[in-house]
Amino acid sequence: MEVEQLPDQVREFVVYLRNLLARLDQDAGWCGIFWQRDPDGMRVCLTGAEVPPWDVVEALLQDLGVGGGSYEAEVEAESVRARALHRASLTAFDARPGGRDLLGDRLDVMLREQRYAAERQVELAQLLHTAATREQAEAMRLDLAWARDDHERATARCAELHRRIADLDRQPPPPPPVPVPQQRPQPAPPEPSGRSKPPKERKRRPRGSARFAGMLDEAAPADDTPLPTALAAQGPLRDFAASPRGARFAGAAEGEATAPPAPQHLDSEARGAIAACVGALLRLRAEGRGGEAYGVLVEAAHWPAARFPLFAAELNRAGLGADWATLLWETASLPADLLVAAADALAAAGRSADAQQILRQGVARPAPEIGASVLRLTGEGRHRETRALLDAYVRVRTPEEAARSVHDDPGRLVPLLVEAARGVSDERYWDVVHALRVAGFHA
Repeated sequence: MEVEQLPDQVREFVVYLRNLLARLDQDAGWCGIFWQRDPDGMRVCLTGAEVPPWDVVEALLQDLGVGGGSYEAEVEAESVRARALHRASLTAFDARPGGRDLLGDRLDVMLREQRYAAERQVELAQLLHTAATREQAEAMRLDLAWARDDHERATARCAELHRRIADLDRQPPPPPPVPVPQQRPQPAPPEPSGRSKPPKERKRRPRGSARFAGMLDEAAPADDTPLPTALAAQGPLRDFAASPRGARFAGAAEGEATAPPAPQHLDSEARGAIAACVGALLRLRAEGRGGEAYGVLVEAAHWPAARFPLFAAELNRAGLGADWATLLWETASLPADLLVAAADALAAAGRSADAQQILRQGVARPAPEIGASVLRLTGEGRHRETRALLDAYVRVRTPEEAARSVHDDPGRLVPLLVEAARGVSDERYWDVVHALRVAGFHA
């Protein structure tokens, strides 16, 4: 896309970014690193086809202060101007059709990058103790430093993407299109005969280059409808799905199916464990022992769900918001029953965004695993948890992926999946029904 064709805010930021780079040594500092590690991503951002993450712009501004001869006050003023231009360009960029869907795809990629970088830190920290020579140790320390930088950048980009998604969710829905009158009367279409046909399957749309800002080259379309945001208004996860109908939920009573568990009171032992964990994380971070800190977070992810809201508050109070983001990712990998329990606890405490996030991430597991989890939950009579899991699943995954989850027991899983899709939207319902029929299942 030519610069002249871009939205005004994006074009203004592109001009600013080009002027900023013109003041820097292209082979030195962060600018040189970015050109070396991802030249394609740099070029894409300089054309305006993508907007770089803020951490990239911030690093370039650091180069300006170091190598550009600018004074600290000048760099600070430049940073304020750059931040304003960057935010305006992101707002215009995200307002395009399909912008929210694309942000969700990028967030999935960056969450995987964040987890990989955290695991890489653990691996390198363990290998460092086995170094046989000083040269090997120095090489491992350098790799460890880069892994920490990758993790910090991935964490910052996840937070930025969460903010952009939240900004879009706060926007009012667009007004319905005004019908254009026909110039001449048109004959009425013939009445359909037989049963109605589902709408035509949507085509996949190509995605742009992704390496620079954690984006996908191509991904299947998912439902753009956000998960409900006011979860705690009527109880944890109560609004995630419609009430069960008929016998599909094995005769679940209305009260049993919709009543969420009450928030649990934490005893002194639980509060002490949370305080001790936060203290350990602060100490490990201060000593640069990121691998051990990650191990502490992995262990905490298996705590009772009732501890999570207070743990989140204490981590953020201690300035460890990045560790809370990592813990959410680890929680999303828990078995389905523990995953929903964690979402319940967070929603009950008013942390609806966190509850939505772990459900979105949690249903990214393979389709057969989702089907097995649903069968296990329904077999235990946990119908509310089943509905919460399936509701998130049909919202986030494509209809074709959803259809693959019923292979183990179509007789039980197909009605549950169809009912969950119906609770999302008519469009999603027909998409799932069509995908099931294509896969050979009667819906």
